[in-house]
This record gives sequence, structure tokens and C-alpha cells, in this order.
Amino acid sequence: MIRYVDLFAGIGGIRKGFSLALDRHSYQSKCVFSSEIDNKSKETYLLNYGEVPNGDIRLVDTLPEHDVLLAGFPCQAFSYAGKQKGFADTRGTLFFEIERLLTSANKKPSLMLLENVRGFTSHDGGRTYNTVVSRLESLGYRVKSLLLNSSSFGVPQNRVRIYLVCTLGCLPNLSIQSNLGAADSHQFKKAILQDDLFATNIPHKCVKDILELEVDDSYRCSSKFINQLEDALQNKSFDNLHGVRLIDYRGGNSIHSWDLGIKGHCSDEERALMNAIIGNRRKKHFGVEQDGKELTLEQIKTFWEKSGVEDVLANLVAKGYLRIIDGKYNPTCGNMSFEVFKFLDPQSISITVVTSDAHRLGVVQNGIPRRITPRECARLQGFPDDFILHPNDSFAYRQLGNSVSVPVITAIFENLILHSNEPFGKSAKSKSNNPYQISSLKSHVAELRC
Repeated sequence: MIRYVDLFAGIGGIRKGFSLALDRHSYQSKCVFSSEIDNKSKETYLLNYGEVPNGDIRLVDTLPEHDVLLAGFPCQAFSYAGKQKGFADTRGTLFFEIERLLTSANKKPSLMLLENVRGFTSHDGGRTYNTVVSRLESLGYRVKSLLLNSSSFGVPQNRVRIYLVCTLGCLPNLSIQSNLGAADSHQFKKAILQDDLFATNIPHKCVKDILELEVDDSYRCSSKFINQLEDALQNKSFDNLHGVRLIDYRGGNSIHSWDLGIKGHCSDEERALMNAIIGNRRKKHFGVEQDGKELTLEQIKTFWEKSGVEDVLANLVAKGYLRIIDGKYNPTCGNMSFEVFKFLDPQSISITVVTSDAHRLGVVQNGIPRRITPRECARLQGFPDDFILHPNDSFAYRQLGNSVSVPVITAIFENLILHSNEPFGKSAKSKSNNPYQISSLKSHVAELRC
């Protein structure tokens, strides 16, 4: 019997991946303790596991004896999407609660898996990561760090996370190596064409593989937004939205508020000038004091040679797309008002699903622009379809954006089982002695309708 604890449990994504690995190899297991502070996440956890996790880990004195510790300790303090305060943030200090509980334990678990964002490795010049590893080693653990991209494990999402595999008294025996995967959806498609995707022998998946066949009309974009998209596309097919980002301060494959006419319809010339400003304001010859510079009329004229530029700029200022301060022009960004901020490419992978924007990922299916559903969001994280989502969509999206990619967890533990790491040694009780083969991951991933 493998006994384990699930700390900073969220909705139980790490537990799900761990349980799937054990079930496939006929190991009996029991969760002897779980902890999660968010009440809504506790509700989802209860729906799936029939138990309500304990609350604030800082109020926990001791843990029951266990063999494996699972912990996705809070990542906001180290995230690129946050302010990266690290241990200066109270959420960052929660790692030390794990250390406290291990220090006071009568018997330490033989195996731990800790998960965090990629930024954890580089925060504070690597000192944060080194501190954590040093503390773990002082407790008797040897640590192997894996930087893995979910897209390498049959999950159609570009999600790089660090996984700390910690074994007591010896270095973890693993054949999985760090693999950053494709850098973005464009590189992913290029890798498909070159047949040069992954080193994990797991069949890749694309966004099209996780779409529901029938979707409630409530997930369709509003009529107003669809009209704005039609205006931006200038009567082109909605399929041209595949892979398009809706954002005001970037160029490239993007649609902007002035293309949509959110603050008022723009002429072709006004759109072109706004796009030229966005495309040039980051050039270093305009200064290096900040990423996107405010530009003077004279600077704008260096890349816009058409006559009447003053009138066009005045119109854009009047409509609210530009503001002028001390004689310099700067875009007034309005991307938070977009119903969808990214339309996913069905033939590639999704951008990283995050808590704040999971509900604003879109897709064009059968010529209809819509938001992805919570179930599709769960599939982007590799959750099997029998996993029960929170009945309130808002909470479901947020919880999924803060979760882990289940098949990555499963792959790590199956690899640990393959190499007989404790507590999965030859002497461990198992209901079956069937040997595990790496190639079997292909059939395992197929079982997850993700």
C-alpha cells in the first residue's frame, strides 16, 4: 500500500496523475492527508475524491506517516505573469512549510514530487532555486530537476514547468530528461512537418483533438464581437482567426482594438498608421529607456511618409486610440475589453493556460468563433473526461489555469516505477508483476481523452 499526502492540492491534478500511474501498474494507494486553502478548489476536490482537504498548511502541526509527498507549492511569487517577488512574497515562503513538516516528521517520505513554474529556476539569479534545493538536501534528499513542456506528453498546450523529483538518501533513477519542447505554436507546427517533435515517444495532440463536437450557444462570441471581427477581417473567412492574438501593444499575427473599431470605426489609413506605430515604437534607434517608446511627430514621419499625417493622428487621438503627452504619441491599450484574447490554431498547440485568461481563449469551429468550454480547458491540461469540474464556469476556468498537466505527472511516476525507485522497489506490494515498457505510454495517453 502506497501512502501519500497531497499538499497545496488545488483541485487534485497532481493526485490524479499520480493515481493513474499507480492504477496502471496495480499498486494500491491511499491518500492519508490533503491540504488546500481555497474553498472553491476544495469543492471540486470533494466532487472527485470524496474528501475535503484541510485548510491553511501553516496551521498543520504534523503529517501522518506516508511514503510519497506531492506538492505544487504556490507559483505566483515566481511566475513571469506576476511580480516575481519570490521569498519576499508570503506565497513564496510556503515552501518552508514543507520543510517544517518534514523536519518534524518521525519518518520522512522516501519520495517527493514538487512542481512550480519555470520562472522559479531563474528567480533572483537562481538563488531562490538553489536555496530550495539546498534545504531539501539538508533534509537528506537528493534532487533531480526536470524542465518539461506539456506538449511533449500528449497535451496540446505549450506549458513549461519545473518538477523536482526528490528521493531520500540517493539520487532519483530516471530516464526522463528535461525537454523544453517547441517554443510556441508556430515552432510546434514546424516540428510536425519535420517529424522532429519529442523524445518521449508519446503521440502529440493538437487543439483540434480536444474540441467538443457539440457546444452550448452560451460559449459563442457575442453578435457585437462577431460584427467587430468581421470588420477587422474585412469580409475574409473566420478561419483566418486561427492563431491570431487580440492585443494592442504587439504587432505580428494580431488584431487590435482599432481593427475591431472598439472605440470607433477606423479607416484603412488610420489602421495602417496605428500598426506602423506599434511596429516601430520598439526600435532601439528611438531610445532604449523602455520597451515601447512614446514617439514625437518627427519620429513618426521617419517611417510614415504620407501626407496629412497630422490629421490622421488627430483623428486617432479624438477616438481614443492614441494619447498625446508632452508632444509625444502613445497607444491607449484596450485589450482587456476583448471577449477573446487569443484564437487557438486547431492544427497546433495552445498557449499556456493561466488563471486570469483561461476563460478568454477562443477557437473557430465550423466557421463559428467561440470561447473554449471548461471541459476543453480541462482537456488542454490532460484531465480525463470523468474528472468532475466545478459547476460554476468562472471557478472551473480559474482552477484549471492554476492546475498541472496530468499526463506529465503520470509519465514522471511511471518512469519512477520503471526504474524501481522507492517506494516502488521490488519488495513493494503490488497486485501485478507485469513489467512496464516505455512504449506503453502511447496507449496510456490514448486512454486520456484529452
